[in-house]
Amino acid sequence: MKRRVCVFTGSRADYGLLKPLMNEIQRSPELDLRILVSGAHLSNDFGMTYKEIEEDGFIIDEKIDIQLISDTPQGICNSMGHGMTGYSEALHRLEPDLVVILGDRYEAFTMAAAATVCRVPIAHIHGGETTQGAIDEAFRHSITKMSHIHFTSTEDYGRRVIQLGENPERVIVTGALGIESILNLNFLSKEELAEELDFDLGDHFLLVTYHPVTLENNSSKNQFQNLLAAIEQFPDCQIIFTKTNTDPDGKIINSLTDKFVEKSNGRAKAFTSLGQLKYLSAMKYASAVVGNSSSGIIEAPSLKVPTLNIGDRQKGRTRANSIIDCCTDKNDIIVNLQKVLSGDFNKLALQVENPYEGTAPAKNITNILHTIDLSNTLKKEFYDINVIITGNR
Repeated sequence: MKRRVCVFTGSRADYGLLKPLMNEIQRSPELDLRILVSGAHLSNDFGMTYKEIEEDGFIIDEKIDIQLISDTPQGICNSMGHGMTGYSEALHRLEPDLVVILGDRYEAFTMAAAATVCRVPIAHIHGGETTQGAIDEAFRHSITKMSHIHFTSTEDYGRRVIQLGENPERVIVTGALGIESILNLNFLSKEELAEELDFDLGDHFLLVTYHPVTLENNSSKNQFQNLLAAIEQFPDCQIIFTKTNTDPDGKIINSLTDKFVEKSNGRAKAFTSLGQLKYLSAMKYASAVVGNSSSGIIEAPSLKVPTLNIGDRQKGRTRANSIIDCCTDKNDIIVNLQKVLSGDFNKLALQVENPYEGTAPAKNITNILHTIDLSNTLKKEFYDINVIITGNR
């Protein structure tokens, strides 16, 4: 009998990474793919991106609407409550042997909590990482403690998962799925991309994504305004904005983006969702990736594109030398954006090694999902590492 594997996706971001794995699971004669779609995929405000999944040839087994009515903390808590109810009912209908969850978003955390209560084993991808400026940090490590199998993108992250008390035998370093997508993608040409986007890319353009820094109060608006003011100092660069996710204050950033685009005289254009092909093609031809998205840290180095990472949202992540970190001050952004766009730094970006690259992670993960023992899935152990604690008593 085939092992039923339920893949959960809550947004365009995790779907783009999960797609090669979903293809491998679908091709496997030993596995039965079930797909549970939720979150921003089902929101008009975020482009109803579940349609992209269907256009890629996948059959969605469950669509769970978690009522993304508000991006306030109270609104998100309300959505998490809807998620717990909907996900548990979906798990009852699907009867999966295993659930695959990627990342650290609150939708993923809620799915993990529902699976834990329903006693469905969890395979977690991208555990052990750190994003010290976001509430996702707590969600990610909590998902780790609820999961039974851990696929990490680097050895450092694998060690951190073990540090959290997970059995090393169930921690597998695979590299990042997103890199596999890059290596196997048939990119659009720059001319085709411009036509698809209906936008003049010019000689130079920036790919800008800025998400709220959710562990700081009332800072997102000021930080993003500083970024926009800095970008105005580079009139020779066209700008492609990809809008923010469903975090608190995301709508504020999206509104500021729209106002900037309206006044840009055709120099800038914003997109709710580009889809994987157009987004990665835009990254490939961009002069730089700017903002605080994880894609600037994980995927951009493999495309030999420099990144200006702004603020603390991605603080703590392992990174390649093609990434420059700066604070959210306008002048600091200007100075470092000049550096990122310089010829010398572009030459450096062409030579970097990406610490997130692995060898066929989707196929390796699929093989393990098929072969791993699920007979004893109730977690009773805490794997202790030897530590010496010093201090005064």
